[in-house]
Amino acid sequence: MSTGSIDRHLDSLWLERGLGRATLSAYRQDLEGLQAWLERDPAEASEADLRDYMASRLEAGHSARSISRFLSAVRGFYRKLVEDGVLERDPSANLDRPRLGRPLPATLSEAEVERLLNAPDSSDPMGNPIGFRDRTMLETLYATGLRVSELVGLTLSSFSDRRGTVQVIGKGGRERLTPVGEVALDWLRQYLALARPALLRGRASDVLFPSNRGVMMTRQTFWHAVKRHAAVAGIDRSISPHILRHAFATHLVNHGADLRVVQLMLGHADLSTTQIYTHVARARLKELHAEHHPRG
Repeated sequence: MSTGSIDRHLDSLWLERGLGRATLSAYRQDLEGLQAWLERDPAEASEADLRDYMASRLEAGHSARSISRFLSAVRGFYRKLVEDGVLERDPSANLDRPRLGRPLPATLSEAEVERLLNAPDSSDPMGNPIGFRDRTMLETLYATGLRVSELVGLTLSSFSDRRGTVQVIGKGGRERLTPVGEVALDWLRQYLALARPALLRGRASDVLFPSNRGVMMTRQTFWHAVKRHAAVAGIDRSISPHILRHAFATHLVNHGADLRVVQLMLGHADLSTTQIYTHVARARLKELHAEHHPRG
């Protein structure tokens, strides 16, 4: 089967299933790779041929996710050949997808977190209340592991200086009290005394971290602020506010925190969700060993 024939069948898939051009391009590369490996028409491939090809890709270092995408490509391709009467049976019908390991969440090192926290201009809480607010939000986020939606949704009544906690309504309406920590508490006290009144300029608001218009900040607004501060901090990879939640949990586990305590602070309903951070910690230990051990 020629490349042109592959393209014609993929064009039919695009029209019938609405696949995007980028997906079709990836599928075409997968099918052309199969054709080159077979050295014959892919329509003549047997189930055994496809299994051997998938095994060869794994041995060559392709990820399980890449193999899974290949399987999606050939299934759609052979299904179309069956529908068009070119084949009587689909040789890919009994192939199993490789198990996709749960991806480890992106996180930051402790040094990177320190640079990010120092990035906003917080030198003048009254002259630059936005910079001071951003620093306080980052400190609070890293100290508590809140979701971004929980952070921007905090009200004055959510925060208890006496107890040193914030009260959060998380997913599923579950309520939790999360300790803030002394460093973040100190930033919150200064922010509430100096920066927040300067930010509001006499306007009334119950929002703990209002926007410069005095209303609740959107997640997108804070996301853009985090990206801007990450650039100042010299962190040149993709970053989002959620990465500080991951850093919070990972660093706690790295320093020996009990996993069930981390689960409570994150507001996870199931401990299995929290266990991903033990894998992050192990992965980081392997990286450190490989980097610093003389026989790594």
